[in-house]
Amino acid sequence: MTTPTAPTPARFADLIASEWTKTRSLRSTWWTIALTSLFVIGSAAVAAIADYHDLAAAGTSAHRPADFRPWDACPPSGYMTLTLVAACVGAITIVSEYSSGLIRTTTVAVPARGSVVLAKATVTAALWIAVGAVVSTGSFLVSQAILSGQHAGVSITHAGVPRALVASALLAPVCALTGLGLGVLIRHSAATMATCAFTLLMLPTVFSQDKRWSADIRHAMIFSAWQRLVQNWQPDPSSRTFTATVAASRIVYGLWPLIALTVAVLVVRKRDV
Repeated sequence: MTTPTAPTPARFADLIASEWTKTRSLRSTWWTIALTSLFVIGSAAVAAIADYHDLAAAGTSAHRPADFRPWDACPPSGYMTLTLVAACVGAITIVSEYSSGLIRTTTVAVPARGSVVLAKATVTAALWIAVGAVVSTGSFLVSQAILSGQHAGVSITHAGVPRALVASALLAPVCALTGLGLGVLIRHSAATMATCAFTLLMLPTVFSQDKRWSADIRHAMIFSAWQRLVQNWQPDPSSRTFTATVAASRIVYGLWPLIALTVAVLVVRKRDV
């Protein structure tokens, strides 16, 4: 008589493969990513065309050194949309399982709930890093191709460009991981989407930069950090407005997803499904 063998625990690589299968099987995710990417790149084209006509009307000299125009290569309206979409899609990867009941099957197959969250985070980060890189590079190339008609385009090695492109590429995964963490904590679709929109986009506008405490809160927001990293200027010491440093903005980028995922893993280990 043979004794039954215990099932082999799922490896982390198996969890990643499973989460990737779930992600790629959803056509809505790919349509959402494609439309959002086109919108961001289109926003860059529109902004660059507007500046192109302004330069043409002003009769800008072709011999004047070109300056990097960050809001053409990285249009705020486009990246606000990317912020919201990335956060919501990141949240849906876990919230959809809670709403459908699939999370119970997942946790029965893999009792290590923290590992499940980390596998989802790994797939989410990889996907949105790729999306962010394509969007930021595409927006830059399109905008500079348009501006080059007025000799106002710059190369990718121009001062401020690499930092702006990296910050723009990482905005999507940072927001997606933050949304994933919020999804684990809230577990309800509508409430999670509303929280993502309020926290990432609306909350920074509540705080001004005229007072230290208010400016500190504003600078601790993800979108405010992105704006600071994209801008190609140094704060004016004589200004009464408090501005964030580049180093502090980079720290904000790292802390938001780290805190969100750490809290999510701790909570999911102690909370019933």
